[in-house]
Amino acid sequence: MTNLSADNVAELFTEAVALAKNGAKVSPRGMATREVLDLSMRLTQPRARLLYAPPTRILNPAFAVAETVWHLSGSDDPWIFDYNAQLRQYADDGVLRGAYGPRMRSWGGEVDQLHRVVEILKDDPDSRRATIQLYDPARDTAGHKDVPCTLGFRFHLRRGHLHMSTTMRGQDVWIGMPYDLFFFTTLHELVAGWLDADLGETHHHVDSLHIYERDIENAEALTGVAASPVMPELSTPWEGFEKLLDRVGTGGATGHPGWDAMAATMRSYQLWKGGEREQAWRSADAIDGPLGEALTAWYAELARRVGATPASAPAGTR
Repeated sequence: MTNLSADNVAELFTEAVALAKNGAKVSPRGMATREVLDLSMRLTQPRARLLYAPPTRILNPAFAVAETVWHLSGSDDPWIFDYNAQLRQYADDGVLRGAYGPRMRSWGGEVDQLHRVVEILKDDPDSRRATIQLYDPARDTAGHKDVPCTLGFRFHLRRGHLHMSTTMRGQDVWIGMPYDLFFFTTLHELVAGWLDADLGETHHHVDSLHIYERDIENAEALTGVAASPVMPELSTPWEGFEKLLDRVGTGGATGHPGWDAMAATMRSYQLWKGGEREQAWRSADAIDGPLGEALTAWYAELARRVGATPASAPAGTR
C-alpha cells in the first residue's frame, strides 16, 4: 500500500497526480489510463477543501457546491445536469442510477444512514458501527451506466475528535478527486458538528487511483500549486437541516455565513447559465472567501474557452 499525507487538498492532489501519471498502463473499457493500485491518503485539515490550481486545473466551484447539496439532500433529480451537463452521458432514462444521495439518505426507501450514524455515535461514542454504505450489488450489477465509485464511509469518534474514512473502488485523480474531496470533507464536518466533536482527520482509501492519457499533458504542467484555503465553517444543527439545503439549492439566504456563500455560488452560476454574464461576474465578486475567488476564476476560464476576453467582467472583479 502507498501512503500519502497532507494538510490540505492542494498538497494531496499534487502528490496524487504525480503518483498516478507514472502509474501502470491499463485500458478499462478501452480507455487508455495510467493507474496506481491500493493508495491510502490522509488529510489533516479537512476544511482546506477547495482546490485552486491555475492554469492547468481550474474547478467549477458551483458544481462542487451543487453536487454536495444534491448528495446531502438525498436527491437523484436531474437539476444537477444544470451544473455539469457531461453527467448526462452516464444517465439511464435521464437518471443517474448510482447517485449517492438516495442510498445515503433513504437506503431501500427506508433507512437514513446519515441520521443513523449520528444516532449510533451519540448512543455509543466508541462504536465501530457508524457506517454509510453506498455500493449495492443488487442494483450495481444490473448494467447501468452509472455505478458508484465510492463504496462507503466510516466514522470513528475518539478522544473528542471525529475521524472519517472513505473507500473508493476507483477514482479519476485529475477530474474527480477535487470534487469528491469537497463533498467528503463537507460530510465529515457536518457529522462532527452534529456530535459536538472536533474535526479529526479524513482518511481516503482508493483501490485504483488513475488518470486518463488525455489528461497527462495538463498534469505534466501542474506546478506551483498554492495551499488550499480553509473554508468557512459549515456546522449547523440537524434540526432544520433539510430546509437549509432547500434554501441553498434555490440560491436563497440561510442566515449562516458559510452556507450563504454556497447558496450565492449556485445563484451566480444560474445567472451565468441564463446568459446574464455581467450580473454573474458581479455576484461572484461579491461572495467573500475562497468560493468567490474560485468562481470568478471559473468564469474567466469559460470565457477563455470560447475565445472571448473577460471584457464582460466588470471592473474591480478578482
